[in-house]
Amino acid sequence: MPGPLEGFRVLDISEVISGPLTSMILADQGADVIKVEPPGYGEEARQLANYRNGMAALFANCNHGKRSIGVDLKNDQGRELFYRMVRTADVVLQNWRPGAAERLRVGYDDLKKVKPDIVYASISGYGESGPYADRRGYDPIFQSLTGYVAAQVNPEIPIPDLVRNAVVDKATSYSLAQGITAALLARERGQGGQHVRIAMLDAGLSFFWPDGMLRHSLVGDDVENPSVPGERYQLMPTKDGQLILWMGTADQMRAGLRAVGRDDIADDPKQRGASMLEEPQETARAEAMLEGLAKLTTEEAYRRLVELEVPAAPVLQHPQVFEDPQIVHNGGVVEGEHPVYGRWRRARPSVRFTGTPAEPTPGPPLYGEQSEAILDELGLSEEEQQALREAGAVTA
Repeated sequence: MPGPLEGFRVLDISEVISGPLTSMILADQGADVIKVEPPGYGEEARQLANYRNGMAALFANCNHGKRSIGVDLKNDQGRELFYRMVRTADVVLQNWRPGAAERLRVGYDDLKKVKPDIVYASISGYGESGPYADRRGYDPIFQSLTGYVAAQVNPEIPIPDLVRNAVVDKATSYSLAQGITAALLARERGQGGQHVRIAMLDAGLSFFWPDGMLRHSLVGDDVENPSVPGERYQLMPTKDGQLILWMGTADQMRAGLRAVGRDDIADDPKQRGASMLEEPQETARAEAMLEGLAKLTTEEAYRRLVELEVPAAPVLQHPQVFEDPQIVHNGGVVEGEHPVYGRWRRARPSVRFTGTPAEPTPGPPLYGEQSEAILDELGLSEEEQQALREAGAVTA
């Protein structure tokens, strides 16, 4: 069954993660996404690490469910062809540095002359103006500027660290996908097209803020209980490994003590009411948990904690993620076979729709795989298509 965005067409001229993942989210929800790729080898991520038969895993993970055509936007005929495509589209998406789209004459002001109600989405690193606007921006740089690195401190090894995946890129993608659908909704209600802008710096800060900046949200010196829950995230060593557990309530704290055989502390009257928040009681609980877990295997400790309804989980290595019973039950991982790229797997889209459920999208396209079909849809004859190829306007 088609997804909720069936009937909307997106032209994606973005690259790597933030833009392509945005449009893949829309493709997963039923949009027809056409990836307009540059000459040569196509989008940059096709050549990045971890690849097979010409397909990089990063490209695959951000480009399922799309169609591909190679167009040289620096070529006058290629640009005119792109304008023709814009007339059939609802959304155009780019993530170039400020000014690049305008120099190619595919900026918002250029395209709204072609399609007045177009929703034009652009991603910048730092914003379209300001002291950093012309800088190249990458995920770890944004992590550093927006507080993530300062927050990644293990109390036992107090050295700041990075989140070791592109968290700001992905925050940008999910934020912008929502922004695009909001703009489409406004257009359906008669508000016309518009330019939807997002800076990765802003997206990263916004995503981090709700819990990461708790200490800086209430301004003044009279704030009570100045704690940040994430600072209590902790890996707890067991006899043969580690567990994550989160004892956020008094009942969970006492249950955790029972799981490691310390009913004596769990039953202590001091582990009740306000007194259990005093430092001696917190210290006693922490020491008892560490000592108790160190005597249990990970499997045994996990079983006991779950039985007593203490939120806990083992530290799964990546191959184990595919075997986790709940992830398997949820159908969280989808597998497929591509005739060229071979066997692939991806995470199933996390949002599920009851009224408009979309089938899993097909694998990522070959460079220019659907060029002929797209040109046919535009009504171009075989002679016109051949002329565009000979002129270098269509490159795949």
